[in-house]
Amino acid sequence: MKETKVIQEGKMRDAIIDFLIDLPLFDKLKTSELRFIVKRMNFIEIDKGEILFKEGDKGNYVCFIVDGTLDVMKESVTGESVVITALSKGRSIGEMSVIDDFPRSATVKARTEAKLVILTQEGLELILEEDPKIGVKILKRISRLLSLNLRKTSSRLADYMLPLA
Repeated sequence: MKETKVIQEGKMRDAIIDFLIDLPLFDKLKTSELRFIVKRMNFIEIDKGEILFKEGDKGNYVCFIVDGTLDVMKESVTGESVVITALSKGRSIGEMSVIDDFPRSATVKARTEAKLVILTQEGLELILEEDPKIGVKILKRISRLLSLNLRKTSSRLADYMLPLA
């Protein structure tokens, strides 16, 4: 992964705020709150075919896709990588890693060149320390997103299960 760039420049920061305001994780926040958050985020670009992170890696950041497409892959029982979903602009990946200290649950590879905004675990902790109200809003939205994802996964799993009796 290329070196991260702290979001400080005015035009870039404003463009990232405009992007974030439409994401479900941030859509309930005021512009002033988003300005506060963006100062604690990073921006990266990755090339087509580049691995963002591998299943089993230590995770400590969530990514928001500004541009491009990422493939989320899991290793099958036969040992081959299987694309389980593709994520594009406006989607996020790695929400669990800013909450827990467990390894990454999947590998993420750039299908195309991609631009990402990153919130690290350290950045989230800074937000929580410096402005707990904003931090709690973010945590509530992450919890909601994880809950929705779990509901979807449970529903899909139920479609493949046989009745117990």
